[in-house]
Amino acid sequence: MPERARSHLWTAARRRRPPLTLVISALVLTALIAGGATAAARSTHPGPAAVPAPAVVAPPLLQPADGATGVSPTAAVGVETGAGTLRAVRLTDAKGAAVPGTLSADQRRWTATGPLSYDGTYTWSGFAVAPDGTSLPLTGTFHTVAPTQLVRARTTIGDGQTVGIAAPIEVRFNRHLDDAAKATVERALSVQTSVPTLGGWAWLPDTAQGSRVHWRPAKYWAPGTTVRMAARLFGLDLGAAGFGAADLTSEFTIGRSQIVKADVNSYRMVVIRDGQQIMDLPASYGLGSDPNRVTRSGIHIVMGKAETVLMSNPAYGYENIPEHWAVRISNNGEFIHANPASAGAQGRRNVTHGCINLSTKDARAYFATALYGDPVEVTGSSVALSAADGDNYDWTIPWERWKSMSALGSE
Repeated sequence: MPERARSHLWTAARRRRPPLTLVISALVLTALIAGGATAAARSTHPGPAAVPAPAVVAPPLLQPADGATGVSPTAAVGVETGAGTLRAVRLTDAKGAAVPGTLSADQRRWTATGPLSYDGTYTWSGFAVAPDGTSLPLTGTFHTVAPTQLVRARTTIGDGQTVGIAAPIEVRFNRHLDDAAKATVERALSVQTSVPTLGGWAWLPDTAQGSRVHWRPAKYWAPGTTVRMAARLFGLDLGAAGFGAADLTSEFTIGRSQIVKADVNSYRMVVIRDGQQIMDLPASYGLGSDPNRVTRSGIHIVMGKAETVLMSNPAYGYENIPEHWAVRISNNGEFIHANPASAGAQGRRNVTHGCINLSTKDARAYFATALYGDPVEVTGSSVALSAADGDNYDWTIPWERWKSMSALGSE
């Protein structure tokens, strides 16, 4: 081949060869693409499966806590599970007797509905089932408080009784209560009436037997009112006095309106029933010249009655004298009763030792109508009825002052 032709071919071949830098770049790019593809392949390859942590199931929550002591027998008692359901829950006393209870609709809460006792040991049984089927036994015990002494209460109006329009509700305690205990008790007292009635509790001075609290309406009861009184005392911690022994309840009815009008200067005793006068009787009241014999002015109430009462007043020379058709109206010895010995003074002058004397016929007729709680409104004498005259002086206390005698103040 001529030299010129070879020279031309070499020149053409040299022009077609790529530069070295382009070759290296292509190799690098190819390697990068291959590496990326390999990495992508690696990233889509599934690794070992993750193992979930086991579920932690909390034990059921007991109230009171396992091992608790000194628990009030009226405390809230129950068990709750945060997840899952409760099964076969039982709370039993030391004798194995089950405490009544209810299970919630979602089966996560059980609540005791029956009463516990003082100084008792109670034991849980049953189990809780977690959502994953895990079963946890329900175990635990607690012990209720063991009082060193108990406070007992009683009331003067029994279930089913019919009483007069001035009858107070009395709750008496066998121990003396301090101010804090009185407040605790008063919060546990309730009065419900079928007719709206404004009234309130007042603590009268303690007697030798213990503390006492009375409830009375601001005005006389409306006839026909049904009254329900409840004293939820069981389980109450009353401090130094002890713990409440038992609840106390009473349901009674207010009878007809009967008011005795007893004006000592009229020498008469008038009986008003449901707004109408039904009796106007000659009477003799306490001798006005002797303060110890004066029939006290103020609203008394009928406290009880007996066909025969033995009456004594040694300072005035008589003892155990039988008097008939006697209706007690205070604890200072005042009665409405028959007394033939004062028949000549009845309707004319006052000669008694504080009682309201009537003839035998009139006393017997009035006796048949008298109810516990009937008001006897004595007026015109020189000495007022007061706390010195016994237990039932409630109506001598103005309503505003009565309200201030609550242990709760303005609470």
